[in-house]
Amino acid sequence: MNKSYQKIREEYLKATLDEDSVLKDPFEQFDKWMSEALEADLPHPTSMILATAGNDGQPGCRIVLLKNVTRAGFVFFTNYDSHKGRQLAENPKAAITFFWMDMERQIRIEGRVEKTSKDISDEYFNSRPIESRLSAAISPQSKMVKNRQELENAKEKLRQDFPEGNIPRPDNWGGYILKPHYFEFWQGRESRLHDRIIYKKTQSAWNIQRIAP
Repeated sequence: MNKSYQKIREEYLKATLDEDSVLKDPFEQFDKWMSEALEADLPHPTSMILATAGNDGQPGCRIVLLKNVTRAGFVFFTNYDSHKGRQLAENPKAAITFFWMDMERQIRIEGRVEKTSKDISDEYFNSRPIESRLSAAISPQSKMVKNRQELENAKEKLRQDFPEGNIPRPDNWGGYILKPHYFEFWQGRESRLHDRIIYKKTQSAWNIQRIAP
């Protein structure tokens, strides 16, 4: 074990968070923090860790990009046949995490994931740059390939098949929406006595509580 890791220390002094200061609706609180992250010009503020697990119980996580937030939930796009797509088909429970180190903030959200409508998937796919559409269309995501050249060749062939760039969205590529039942807003505090405010969904409202760091 590299003992130098144990010497790494950060002190969190930038802000506080309490039950009286947060908004009553977790979607509004999320929007407030995301707006502040965007205004602060943080790198990749919409990057989020997506955690999933299939029938075998083995969790997996990776970075995906948040593309929309509605009152229903949090939207991202990917290949349905990817590792995460196969896990979500087996087990629709998932979690996402946003971490903004420069603001000493983290948001954790848990819920169930569903596919978005085909119209939403089509609209977003067609809005992407042509190179991104080509890559998405030819990639057998998470599957073994012989080498990179195999992917480059497939991409070039598809480009020639659609010289005007009107590439159709593959059936196995599209959107998901995570519909949350749990939010946690974490604010780093001095001496590791961090602030953690959670929202739990009930039948009629969101219940707000503080939990220990």
